[in-house]
Amino acid sequence: MKTKNNIKPLFDNVLVKPLEAEEKTASGIILPDTAKEKPQIGLVMAVGQGSVDDGKIIPNSMIVKVGQKVMYKKWGGTEVKVGNEEWTMVEQKDILAIVG
Repeated sequence: MKTKNNIKPLFDNVLVKPLEAEEKTASGIILPDTAKEKPQIGLVMAVGQGSVDDGKIIPNSMIVKVGQKVMYKKWGGTEVKVGNEEWTMVEQKDILAIVG
């Protein structure tokens, strides 16, 4: 999956593009921007080369791959500006699940 970003995560970091928060509740009530929850699901846009142990990169230590949809910790990571969008850089350990 090609993107226009030039950010290459280091070590076991993962760049995630958050998916949009829900616009409506299950009962159909439209939510204002201030009431929307911070998204916890996003699309993996870039991954680092892997974990480091004793100064060496551990091969095949990255479980997530570019293009996968993942669920990550709500308040984890660092917001990164990519173009006009806010993406999130998280450590692989802060990813809770791959959403299929």
